[in-house]
Amino acid sequence: MTDEITAFKKIKDNVPDGVTIVAASKTQSIDRILNLASVYPDLIFGENRVQELVDKYTPSLRWHLIGQLQTNKVKYIIDKVECIQSLDRMPLALEIEKCAAKKGIVMPCLIEVNIAGEEAKGGLKIENLGEFLKQLQSLERVKPIGLMTVAPISNDEGYLKECFLKMKDSYDKYKDVYGFKYLSMGMSSDYKIAVECGSNMIRLGRTIFGDRVYV
Repeated sequence: MTDEITAFKKIKDNVPDGVTIVAASKTQSIDRILNLASVYPDLIFGENRVQELVDKYTPSLRWHLIGQLQTNKVKYIIDKVECIQSLDRMPLALEIEKCAAKKGIVMPCLIEVNIAGEEAKGGLKIENLGEFLKQLQSLERVKPIGLMTVAPISNDEGYLKECFLKMKDSYDKYKDVYGFKYLSMGMSSDYKIAVECGSNMIRLGRTIFGDRVYV
C-alpha cells in the first residue's frame, strides 16, 4: 500500500463511526488522489482553490470546495462539487442561487463561521449566524446542511475546545430547525480535539498525504 492509503486507513480505523473524513487534496497530484479513491471510492476530496479543482476534476470522484469562494468563480464549480463548505455572505449565496438555477440543481452548502473572530479569515461572526440562516430561507437553490469552521492556530487545547464547543452549541441550536447534517471542524493539527467536541466531519491534508510540496 502507498503512504496515503496506509495513513488514511490508520485514521479511519481510529475515528469514531459517523465521522466523515474529507481528504484535503490541495497541491496533491491527481495520481495520488485517484490512487486513494481506488481503495476508498466514496471518499470526499476537498479543494481550496477553484482553478485547482477545475484542473483536477474527475466526474467519478466526490468533491467539496473547502476554501474561500469568490462570487465570480461560482460558475466554474457549481456543477462539479457536492457541497460548498465556505458560504459566509449573502452576495455569494445569491450567486450560487443564480448559477444553480441555470443548471437546474440545488447546491448543499455549509455555513462558514469565523469562530474566533480572526480578521484574516473568512466566515461570518457567530452572532450573525441566526439572521443569515433566516435570509437564506428566501432562496430555493441554496440548501444549508450544516456549519464549518477553521479553528485558530493554537497550542492551547483549552482554547481550541472552547472554540469547538461554541460551534457545537450553535450546531445543536439550529440542527433541527434547518435539518443540518454536518458539523465540519477539525484539521490535521486539531481534529482529535474537534471530534471530542462533537465534530462529525474533519478535513485532513497533511495527516493523509504528508507535508505539502509546492511546485
